[in-house]
Amino acid sequence: MSQDTTPDTTHQNTPPKGYVIFDVKITDMARYQDFMQCIKPTIEAAGGRYLVRGGEHKVLEGDWEPDRLVIFEFPSVEQAEAFYFSENYQGGAKKIRDECSTGKVVVVEGLAGA
Repeated sequence: MSQDTTPDTTHQNTPPKGYVIFDVKITDMARYQDFMQCIKPTIEAAGGRYLVRGGEHKVLEGDWEPDRLVIFEFPSVEQAEAFYFSENYQGGAKKIRDECSTGKVVVVEGLAGA
């Protein structure tokens, strides 16, 4: 009996996903609740979804001390950046977030075909 050794190319042409990672320090939790109410529809309208939303975390190495980690997944880096620079985010949700928190934000490209 012969074993099939043909490589799986099912996802070979799938572009890499884009991830937006927030490290947020909340300074006004009541106002941050307002941000959380408006950010989900903003993310979804841009084609994204939550992967991590402030869950427990543990630093395993280095001196990074994140406060609240949030990770969004988008179909591509371009869509992740389009979300971040969109009027919906910059003109709405981000203004609220800036009132009640400080943070760091990065976008990172996932693995192609993953």
